Amino acid sequence: MAYVIAEPCVDVMDRACVDECPVDCIYVGERSLYIHPDECVDCGACEPVCPVEAIYYEEDLPERWQIYLEDNARFFTETLATRSAPLGSPGGAAKVGDVGADTALVTSLPRPEPAPGS
Repeated sequence: MAYVIAEPCVDVMDRACVDECPVDCIYVGERSLYIHPDECVDCGACEPVCPVEAIYYEEDLPERWQIYLEDNARFFTETLATRSAPLGSPGGAAKVGDVGADTALVTSLPRPEPAPGS
């Protein structure tokens, strides 16, 4: 079991969870964050610090966001648009840095409209 980051994180990416994670298993994509299911130790430290309530324990993930369970795992197992190989299990997000790519699901989501006057 692992924690999952769902749609409310897309285009927000506050990163408070990254700072709170004791095992460095939250990776930074272009528009979303992703929790590595094999590196997460289920401590739950990330969940209460998320300002948009995007992090859920796998079994508590709301039905409307169930697709993010597989999507979070897919981030690590499939080739990403800007990478030549899957990310795999590198053993820590800090040494990888910002990945600069997202899964097809996140990429397909509409981007927010710019604020008036921006």
